[in-house]
Formats: sequence, C-alpha cells, structure tokens
Amino acid sequence: MDLRIMGLDSPLFSTLQHMLDAADDSEKSAHAPTRTYVRDAKAMAATPADVKEYPNAYVFIVDMPGLKSGDIKVQVEDDNVLVISGERKREEEKEGAKYVRMERRIGKFMRKFVLPENANTDKISAVCQDGVLAVTVEKLPPPEPKKPKTIEVKIA
Repeated sequence: MDLRIMGLDSPLFSTLQHMLDAADDSEKSAHAPTRTYVRDAKAMAATPADVKEYPNAYVFIVDMPGLKSGDIKVQVEDDNVLVISGERKREEEKEGAKYVRMERRIGKFMRKFVLPENANTDKISAVCQDGVLAVTVEKLPPPEPKKPKTIEVKIA
C-alpha cells in the first residue's frame, strides 16, 4: 500500500511505508523453497520409474543407461521410504574432441517411494541389467486370522 497516493508525504509516513515494504519482502523469502529442496525436486522429476505389484513382491524399475553399480545407491529411510539415488557424471573429454550437441542428462538423480505396510524392508534386492535397475521388495506374509479365545466356565 502506497501512502503517498493518499497525500501523506511526510518523512514519518515514508519510513512507515519502507517498514511495510520490508515486511512484505521478508514474508516472501520465508516461504520460498530452499536450494536443497529445488535441487531434489529437479532430480526426482528427471528420474521416471515404473512400479509393478506381484502377488509376493513390489518391483521398482528405473532406466539407468551407462551407469555402473557404484554410481547407484538404494536405501531405506524411516523404515518405509525406498530411496534410489546416484549421479551420472560427464564423460572425460578426449583431446581434440568437443561436443556439438549435448542432450543426455548429467548430474544427480533421486526417487523416493513410500512403501506399503506389507513391504518387507529386510528382503530387498537390486539388479541392474542392460541399463535398467530393478529393485524388488518382497511382501510380508498376510497375518493369520485371529482365532477366537475360548474361556472355560467354572461352576461355583
């Protein structure tokens, strides 16, 4: 709100105007996403994945062309969040060669998946074959139905 429009040009009102503007600016920056959040969001958006459910397991499939197993990290956070991350590095340039076009994505990548309650986080395997990573999370066996408890009736 500009107080000068209403004919209030005094130094007191201009100081008050400056304070109001500063408060607006600090409120905007307090709600701005952090640099880490923006970097992670870009890394997640650039890593597409497929998720399949089988009767005894969940399989997460992610394309990882040109990556070695040491470049890929598979972790479980907070007991129920599967994290697939890593980094695709730029190839070392050979002497005399220069890029004419560079379209393949380089840099960090990451995907997070909240696992269902029946996922067995102790039985996770990961295999990367022909540039495709398949992470298999086995399911826990279904709980056995509770049997009714029989209480003996005593005669008093």
